[in-house]
Amino acid sequence: MGRQTAISSSLALDKTPIMITIPASGPIRTRKLRVAAYARVSSNSDDQLHSFAAQYAYYTDLITSNPEWEFVDVYADQGITGTSAEKRDDFQRLLKDCRRGRIDKILTKSTTRFARNTSESLMAVRVLRSLGIGVCFEEQGIDTAQMSGELLTAIFSVMAQKESDTISENIRWSIRNRMENGTFVTASIPFGYLRDEAGEIKVDSQRAGYVREIFEAFLSGKNTKEIAEEMKQRQETEKPLQSYQWTVHAIARILKNEKYTGNSLWQKSFKTQTLPHRYKVNKGELTQYYAKDTHPPIITCSVYDKAQELLRIRKEQFHPQGMVRSHLSGCIECGCCGSDFRKIQHGGKVYHACRVHTVDRKKCPIKQIPESEFRNAFLRLYYKLRHRGIPVLSQLLTDLQTAQNGKLLWSLDIVELNKQIADIVRQERLLAQLKQQGFVDPDVYITRSNTLAEQLRTAKLEKERLLESEEDQTIRQTQALLDTLESGPEFPEAFDEELFSELVEKIIVENNECLRFRLVNGLELTEAIERTVR
Repeated sequence: MGRQTAISSSLALDKTPIMITIPASGPIRTRKLRVAAYARVSSNSDDQLHSFAAQYAYYTDLITSNPEWEFVDVYADQGITGTSAEKRDDFQRLLKDCRRGRIDKILTKSTTRFARNTSESLMAVRVLRSLGIGVCFEEQGIDTAQMSGELLTAIFSVMAQKESDTISENIRWSIRNRMENGTFVTASIPFGYLRDEAGEIKVDSQRAGYVREIFEAFLSGKNTKEIAEEMKQRQETEKPLQSYQWTVHAIARILKNEKYTGNSLWQKSFKTQTLPHRYKVNKGELTQYYAKDTHPPIITCSVYDKAQELLRIRKEQFHPQGMVRSHLSGCIECGCCGSDFRKIQHGGKVYHACRVHTVDRKKCPIKQIPESEFRNAFLRLYYKLRHRGIPVLSQLLTDLQTAQNGKLLWSLDIVELNKQIADIVRQERLLAQLKQQGFVDPDVYITRSNTLAEQLRTAKLEKERLLESEEDQTIRQTQALLDTLESGPEFPEAFDEELFSELVEKIIVENNECLRFRLVNGLELTEAIERTVR
C-alpha cells in the first residue's frame, strides 16, 4: 500500500495541471448607480429645445427608465458660452456633489456642452475619474470611465476650443483697431470721474477733490501708508469715500494713473490668448497707445510728473536694484510692537528686522533675524505636521464638520428652501399628470413647465450658495491644509516657497527666542529660534 501511494504521488507531480481561467465579473454593486446630468441651456426662453425644462424632462426620463440607475439631479447653466468653468454655478455645484460622494456617473449631450476649454475639461474629467466617476458624452459616444475616453475628450475639446479662440481673437483685433484709430472707449473709469447720460466721461467734483488732496499730500512728504490711514479715518464721516477700499495699493494706483491728466495710456495690461484667460501687466509684450485729451483732467501733467519722480526715488531708496524680493516679505509680524518686518542685507546675508526696532531700538527689543532661521524653523514645523500632525488635524476636521452639519440641519433658511424645492417638484408631477390626462393645453404646459423648472434651478442654486456661505471657513482651510500635508514630501531637501505659502498665513516673532507660525486655518504653533553665534 505504501509503495503504491508513492508511485501515484510521483505520477501526479509529473502531470501538467489543467488551468481554467475564470474572467473577472467586475465590481459587485450592492446598490443602484447614482446618475446625474449636466447641460448648458439657452438663455432664450423661446428656445424650447434647449430650455432647462426640456433638458430636465429628457434626462429625468432617460435615467429613471433604466432600472439599474438612480436619478440624482440635472445640473444646467444658462448661456451659450463655456470658456471658464468658474463662471458656471451649476457646474461647480455638480463638482461639489461629486466630491461629497452623491454621484457615480454623469451624462451630458456633447463635449462642447461640457466645456470649451481643453485644460479645464480634462482637469474636470481627471478629478471625476479620481473619484471613480465617469462622464458619458452622448453625441460622441465617449465614456471617460474607459481608458480611451480621456484621449477622445481631448480631441473633441480642442475642436470646441478652436471656436472660442477664433471669437476671442476677433474681439482682440477689434479692440486693437479702435486703439490705433483713437476711437477706443474704456469700460471702466477711475475714482474721481463719472459718466453722464450720453456715456461721456465727466469730472465728479466731490471725488476729484480727494484725488487732488492725495497728490498734494504725497508731494508734501507723506507716504502711501499715511495717506491710506487718513482716508480710512475720514471714510466714516465723508460719504464719497465710503464706496472705495482705501489701502496702500489703492493710493499707489491713483498716484500712478495717467488718466487724471486727461490723457489715456491704452493696453497697460492684456488678456492671455491661452485658456484659462489671465490678465497680465504689459511689460513690452504688446504695443501700447498714448492718446491725449480723451477726457477732462483733474490734475496737471506737471503735478503728475513730479509724483512719478518721487515714486521712482522712494522705490530706489527702499527697494534698491539687485535686492531680490523675499517670499517671506509681508508675512512676518512683530509680536512686541505689532509692526511688520522688512528685509535688509548685511555682508551678503539676508535678514528680516522689525521696522520700529530699526528706527529706535528702545521702542522695540526684537533683534533682526537671519532669513535662514525662518526657513529652518519652518522645516522643523513641517516635519512635525507631516509625521505627527495629520491624525490630529483629521480629528479636528471631523469635529468641525459634525458641529457644522448639526447647525445647518436646523437653519431656518435652508429648511424653507427645502420646502420650496419639494413644493415645486409636487407641482411638476401634478402638471405632468394633468397633461397625460389631456386637461392642460400643450402651450400652457410648456410655459408653466419652463417656469417651474427655472424656479427649481434657482432654488437649488440658492440652497448651495447658502450652504457654502454658512459653511465654516475653518473647515475648508483645514481640509486644504490636510491635502497639502498628505501630498507633500516626507522629508523636503530644502525650503519650498510654494509649500510655505500653502501652509502658513503669517509668522509672529514673539521674542528673540521664539517664532509663532499661524497656519492657513488659524491654528498657531511655536518654534524656537536657533540663532547662530557670530
